[in-house]
Amino acid sequence: MNPHHSKTPARVVYSTLAAETIAQTVEAAYPVGRIAAWSLLRRGFNDVYELRLGDGRRCVARLSGLRRRGDANVDYETSLLLHLKAADARVAAPWRTSDGATWIALQTAEGERTLAVFDFLDGEPPGDNLVDVQATGLGLARLHAAAQDYRGPASRYTLELPHLLQRSLAALLPLPTLDDAMRRQFASLADRVALRIDDMRGLQHVHCHGDVHGGNNVMTDGPDGTRLASFFDFDDGGPGFLAYDLAVYLWNMLLATPFADIGTNARWKHFLKGYLQGREIPEADFQAIAPFAIVRQFWLMGEFADRVDQWGTQSMPRAWLQRQANAMQSWESLATPGL
Repeated sequence: MNPHHSKTPARVVYSTLAAETIAQTVEAAYPVGRIAAWSLLRRGFNDVYELRLGDGRRCVARLSGLRRRGDANVDYETSLLLHLKAADARVAAPWRTSDGATWIALQTAEGERTLAVFDFLDGEPPGDNLVDVQATGLGLARLHAAAQDYRGPASRYTLELPHLLQRSLAALLPLPTLDDAMRRQFASLADRVALRIDDMRGLQHVHCHGDVHGGNNVMTDGPDGTRLASFFDFDDGGPGFLAYDLAVYLWNMLLATPFADIGTNARWKHFLKGYLQGREIPEADFQAIAPFAIVRQFWLMGEFADRVDQWGTQSMPRAWLQRQANAMQSWESLATPGL
């Protein structure tokens, strides 16, 4: 016997399940018949698998990651998607198990995780195509309109400042790659943006997708040739500020577009024009979009910070953190660009 053998059980913080295991689990729990092929599409906040059924259909199986914020919001998410699908919204709807449930619990090495199966959406991301970008904005407006009368299970999370900003800052500040000066910089910035938003009265609430940045929808041609946007990946959604849901697209552009060019950028104008085709944006909500882009960056950094035990502290090195702080400070002077 190895004298150095430890009798202490190893604690696992993250495991990747084989695609074959996911296929076998779905085959046993869902009325799908034989699953002919399977593959892991991506790892990240969740693990996403593609399954090809024996009858030629495809679906997506998503194994939710364990997150420090708490349990997966899957009851709300799947119920909202079924509501949207019934209203003819273009979404990846959940499939039901043989027992009629919209998800199952799966035991993994790190604990219980939720597994849900969704429609596979054909199409390509909108990218820089301005027609597709405008259709994305219109599609988001239609989602917000269709969700207005949702009365299903409540969301575990509300996309307001305690969840998006304060919780994220609390996850960020203990990072060992931050020094005290940077901690003060982040805390001060968070206080300023919170005060700015708190001073904006009467902001509208919607059921937010939470992640419409151009990578969570695909484009197809409608019967008349009109480009149509179909949406997936609602797991960061919830009731929250309209301005935040719109700010996610602006935030994504700020990460890649020279700051001076944002005000004249055609992509933002087309996204905005598309949304306004389907739904108005009150003036207070419009002005709040720009500061919510900073909130969005805090949220993303908080999500990364929550995973340093999986990804390592060098996934958030000091130089990168300093660049984020400096970029967000520069965004404080940005007013929401109009048409």
